[in-house]
Amino acid sequence: MTKKFKLSSVALALAFTCSTSNAFAEQKNNNDDNVEKIVVTGTFSGKSVAKKEVSFAISSFSEDDIRKLAPKSTADLFKAVPGVWAESSGGVSGANVFVRGFPGGGDAPFLTVQLQGAPIFPPPTLSFLENSTLFRLDETVVFMDALRGGPNAVVSNGQPGLTTNFILKEGSEDTEGLFKYSTSDYGLQRIDGMISGAIAEDLYFMAGGYIKSSPGIRDAGFNAEQGSQFTLNITKQLDNGKINLYSRITDDHGVWYLPSPLNVDSVDNKYTQIGSKNRLATIKYGPDNTEETVDFGQGRGWNGSVTGGSIDLTLGNDWALVDRFIYTTGDANTYGLVPNEDATALSNVADNGSSAIGAVSGKVYAGDTMVQQIGRWVVKKQIEAFTNDFTLTKTLDNGTFTAGYYHSTFAANDWWSIGNQAYHVIESGGEMLTGIDCNDNLDGCGWNYDINSVGDGATSALYIAASFDVIDGLTIDGGLRNENHKIEYTVDEGLDGAINKAVSYDKTELAYTVGANWMLDKNQGIFARYSDGSKMPFFDDFRDNFGSYQDGEDLIKQVTQFEFGYKMVRNDYELYATTFFNEVKGDTFVSQPGAPAEVLTNEAYGIEIDFNYFTESGLSLSLNSTVQQTEITESPDNRGNEAQRQPGWQIRLTPSYDIDFDNGSWATVYGNISAVGDRFANNENTVTLAGYQKVDLGMILNLTDAVQVQMSVSNLTDENALTEGDPRDSLSSNGRYIMPRTVDLSVSYLF
Repeated sequence: MTKKFKLSSVALALAFTCSTSNAFAEQKNNNDDNVEKIVVTGTFSGKSVAKKEVSFAISSFSEDDIRKLAPKSTADLFKAVPGVWAESSGGVSGANVFVRGFPGGGDAPFLTVQLQGAPIFPPPTLSFLENSTLFRLDETVVFMDALRGGPNAVVSNGQPGLTTNFILKEGSEDTEGLFKYSTSDYGLQRIDGMISGAIAEDLYFMAGGYIKSSPGIRDAGFNAEQGSQFTLNITKQLDNGKINLYSRITDDHGVWYLPSPLNVDSVDNKYTQIGSKNRLATIKYGPDNTEETVDFGQGRGWNGSVTGGSIDLTLGNDWALVDRFIYTTGDANTYGLVPNEDATALSNVADNGSSAIGAVSGKVYAGDTMVQQIGRWVVKKQIEAFTNDFTLTKTLDNGTFTAGYYHSTFAANDWWSIGNQAYHVIESGGEMLTGIDCNDNLDGCGWNYDINSVGDGATSALYIAASFDVIDGLTIDGGLRNENHKIEYTVDEGLDGAINKAVSYDKTELAYTVGANWMLDKNQGIFARYSDGSKMPFFDDFRDNFGSYQDGEDLIKQVTQFEFGYKMVRNDYELYATTFFNEVKGDTFVSQPGAPAEVLTNEAYGIEIDFNYFTESGLSLSLNSTVQQTEITESPDNRGNEAQRQPGWQIRLTPSYDIDFDNGSWATVYGNISAVGDRFANNENTVTLAGYQKVDLGMILNLTDAVQVQMSVSNLTDENALTEGDPRDSLSSNGRYIMPRTVDLSVSYLF
């Protein structure tokens, strides 16, 4: 991988501007609906505006877009957003999401997931919990916005990176809905339902959800993925606005897929550590080696609820009020079998140097059997948050003025026992062995890290913003945010009842943004934006960097960004091209809990292309492409290297074609072709992850106005590609594969 950003790479991206990631017809052969897109995220007032008129980079995805992308998880959908690199190979939960070269060693520190315009959980990432884990896609979602950078450093929770906002369906005077059955070649059984309509005059409802089970895309031999969800959305239309109330209850979990040993011939993209022979395992923790048997088949997931609402009013004398509130509570637990170190021959670790016995089967395994340390990790996490975001906007003759107040309280109570390694046979669901000293003694193999922690936090922010039409076609805007951030955090490391780390934190930080939008004509314009924001520290930041905190460091990540964009909208295509530069100071990377933190400054610059093409003949073509260069500019050991796990380029092409039949039915054939360049697995840039290509195909067949059949094939060529190495030991021969080829089929009845 080259260390220098090449103009030829930018030219390559521009050459692929024949499409974009969000170009699917809302309805067949309705080009005007495709072009005139509305966005609701990132605006100072909280009101929706036309996408072509905003001065920031945002992508929008309709219900039809999401259906054709056929994502396996929420994070899988984010792959269609320009500038975003999403690693969704961990299963239904536990993704890693990166944006525009912002640094990160895992999870999603620069991602906020919103529902109805409010953040589901204000901390973007805690250890073993990133925002997408708390949200499941289903038939109740009508729309998603994805904003990169832009004015969000000032509004809402001040996320300087990526904000994705999911909008729920609302009822209307007509009663309508659907019933959908889904299955797959990996044993999925899923039922979705949704119904909406009127309760009374100007009072509407939407209710829906799903129930599902499967052995998992990588067959665990038991129902490893199980879940259900129910959503209710109530809307009251007023003469001067509307009131919205909703509640979403989720209980959904699945196996945590982890890096596989790459030096074993029998291991491919279908391999998983979990199985019937090892899902029940005994862990030991605390000073007395307390034993507990745990079902690791529970995997990672979310069992909780999200309840909220909004008040959107147009007041007299050109005043407008928007208030959004949300309450989240539940458990986001993690149970996983985590590889430790390289695979090795059994003869190298067996007590007798030649064989060992299966702890479950009693089978004698020969010395040439490949084995690996597998850690039994348990992380129990209870979370709670309440957020309110209030804005008041005055519309002037030539602009607007907005004042807002954001307040959130949040809490996380953690109990961990991680490590707990023992040697297992390398095969899907491979069993633990006896006859290996560290497997059979109290101390176990490798290391352990056990904690009990309690954390509470509060963030309050006052922000003001203004937008003015300077001359015909030219609009300038600016915003200022004053944020106070408080954390109270207590940690017992070792589970011995002694408090090892205590934090009482209270800091105030300013953020600002300025932008300009110049419409060259009705459907063509350019924009520029500069933002100075921050990512405040949360609970795990203090535990991982406790020495720095004691030395007086504020642990705030300072983020500066510059964006320049061009946009053109025509009847049969739309183009959005955005160049970006960002710098993040004070980022930290910890390879595993308890290890020392590496403190970094990162820079990145590049270009995003987002282009749609569609015709009345039924053909549409969509592609997003990103070319970027990252560099670690400050580091004790890795200065001048590229940021880990982020490709220098990626491209996603999505063609779609509508076919009409003589009997009145019609079909849509579509595909997704993605390609990604090489990445480094570590900040040292000593391990390279090879680039790859992935092909998905699908068809939606509308037999009648009421009956729809969809079939989708993911990873058609069954590519054995890697999304990451081993983040806990980058020099090991471990890596996490993308998901294997799958075939999904669904039948829907609409009424």
